[in-house]
Amino acid sequence: MKIKIITLVFFLIPFVSFAKNINIKGKIVEKQNNGEVIPLAGASVFWKNTNIGTAANANGSFVLNSVDKSKIIVVQFVGYKTKEIKIEEFKDRELIIELEPNIELGEVVVSERKLGTILDRDNPIQSQSITGAELCKAACCNLSESFETNASVDVSYADAATGAKSIKLLGLTGKYIEMMTEKNPNFKGLASVYGMVYVPGPWMESIQVSKGVGSVINGYESITGQININYLRPESSPKFYLNTFANSMGMAEVNMIASAKLSPKLSTSVLAHGQDNDSEIDHNHDNFLDDPMVTQYNFINRWNWNASKSLMVQFGGKFIDEQRTGGQKGYDKRKPNNLNNAYRIDIDTRRYEAFAKIGYIMPKDEDQSIALITNFASHKQNSFYGLRKYDAKQKYFYANFLFQSYIGNLKHKYTAGLSYIYDNFKEFLSIDNYQTDRSEKVTGIYAEYTYLPNDKITLQTGLRYDKHNLFGGFVTPRLHFRYQFAPETTFRLAIGNGRRTSNPIAENSFLLASSRSFEIADDLKQEKAWNFGLSLTQYFELFGRTFTLSADIYRTVFDNQIITDLDNSLNKVRFYNLDGESWANNYQVELKFAPIDRFDITSAIRFSDVKADINNVFQKVPYVNRFKGLITTSYATNFNKWQFDFTTQLNGDMRIPSTQANAAEHQRREKSPVYAVMNAQITKRFKIWEIYVGAENIGNYTQKNPIIAAEDPFGEYFDASMIWGPIQERKYYVGLRFTIE
Repeated sequence: MKIKIITLVFFLIPFVSFAKNINIKGKIVEKQNNGEVIPLAGASVFWKNTNIGTAANANGSFVLNSVDKSKIIVVQFVGYKTKEIKIEEFKDRELIIELEPNIELGEVVVSERKLGTILDRDNPIQSQSITGAELCKAACCNLSESFETNASVDVSYADAATGAKSIKLLGLTGKYIEMMTEKNPNFKGLASVYGMVYVPGPWMESIQVSKGVGSVINGYESITGQININYLRPESSPKFYLNTFANSMGMAEVNMIASAKLSPKLSTSVLAHGQDNDSEIDHNHDNFLDDPMVTQYNFINRWNWNASKSLMVQFGGKFIDEQRTGGQKGYDKRKPNNLNNAYRIDIDTRRYEAFAKIGYIMPKDEDQSIALITNFASHKQNSFYGLRKYDAKQKYFYANFLFQSYIGNLKHKYTAGLSYIYDNFKEFLSIDNYQTDRSEKVTGIYAEYTYLPNDKITLQTGLRYDKHNLFGGFVTPRLHFRYQFAPETTFRLAIGNGRRTSNPIAENSFLLASSRSFEIADDLKQEKAWNFGLSLTQYFELFGRTFTLSADIYRTVFDNQIITDLDNSLNKVRFYNLDGESWANNYQVELKFAPIDRFDITSAIRFSDVKADINNVFQKVPYVNRFKGLITTSYATNFNKWQFDFTTQLNGDMRIPSTQANAAEHQRREKSPVYAVMNAQITKRFKIWEIYVGAENIGNYTQKNPIIAAEDPFGEYFDASMIWGPIQERKYYVGLRFTIE
């Protein structure tokens, strides 16, 4: 512990720069033929030849701090021509930057290489935006594969049979992360395990990752952070986009995006995804499929209507149909699903979503606005895991009405609003004879105040009160503070609490791929935790190059937690309220730099210390790496014609629940080894299309015999969920992207 703290303190020593601090302010817009000006929210703004930048807010506005080595800013947005501006000419007034749509196929646009990850320097919440450029550095088939080059988020297989993915942030599992799509809470309950594979990679414009408690505007559930996905929007999508992909495991997929501008005010787009893998591949010869056979159809139709300069409306719908099949080879569908047939896992999913956003900016004051955000999801899953049947349904509705304004002047801003959640959850698990029929109704009221005395300080305080029909009323306080105490040095502080309702089976359905029975306490309470965070971001010049150093410390302390106890017995998993202590400490240092033009390097190290009272013993929480190292390199040739990406992940050891009670041949290690995983990709770009090839797990490192008692899946020792490392051998893939702007 002392060594970790000393290391972090050393890295936190700022390389203080005393250059004059000039803040560049501006607004990024598109001027249409009828003279109407539309703000381009989310457009990237950064200093040329650096990785220092920000993103435009909902009004298209941005503030960018100056640097010593560059006097040119680069402005980029998907579907628009890149623009470069010399700042000396505009530093004394606000910029109005007009971007032009990229509509001429014959035109060659020469621009700077797009930033992969953008740190938001002005946000009091520590956050970063993963752009489309970063997503293209790896085989980003879906959201679960979008974090291979990210140091903060871990994604790994949860078991060796279903293809379920486990995500972690700040050392804790994904259920403590608030997952959102365009600020709409999403992927809860039934979608918590497979929700990440419901978001195809080519559909995403960007991903925002924030650590620690989030804003009270978005609810009370964020404990370790928020992940927000922005889909490609109709007004900025290419006219036509096609992406095809295939890998050596027999999986093939196609993604298509088509958009149309029906009038100066109305635009629409269709996003379609098809995936199929019907190959029974078993490289490790345990008679179980190495990768489940998955057939998925996924569609979104979304609309954008700029009714006037003040009124903006977005709405759309989404549909998902997925059939997921795992288990043993040789299953005969014509025979009954019993002991005389092979062991099979079958998960049949149908999901429907509808969403809408309505925003109105006051005509006389654009800094005052009202908005309504709504989302509805209906999710149905019919499944069986061997002889065990699990069926569930969920209907979820969310509405958030908010008003934004200021007190006196723009130094004092506030947001106030009302929210409502309806969550109806039904599930039935055979053999264990467990049944749930629960309806949650939560009405909330909140207020958030932001104090901006100058460009160096931001203080954001929030408070919300929620009335829950099952758990009564509760208060959620949160505070975020940003202080730029030197031109290139930013300090952040975050404090707050969060709550959530647990769904033990749905959130741990991958454990059904075992012989364990489920034992769930009758008196489960809401989970509640406090999160405390400190972070420092330092920009400095060395050898004529810009470096970005960030370091953070986060601590999560649970007042109550639903313990998933895998230690009490090898034949069951127990869920009960915390009786004792539970906390998670997370320390991370990350360095980004470009030693030469068009060559980017990211290196990071993270330590996690996560402990809880489990089975009456205060011990390490299983399946949490003690440390994680990451090095990513990316090089692009001139004009970005070729791009080479290489990633190395160093995974530290973790505790594994004991199997000493098993027969000797079914016992496994209780501590995982340290291992590395390497991935690489090469991309060749042409005028309107590009091809990419890559390899994952180049070193071919795998967990040996990942399934316990694979030869007897109906027996008492069978367990496919004790996964600590890669379960798939070296994998190759190839893909093609075709774009008409």
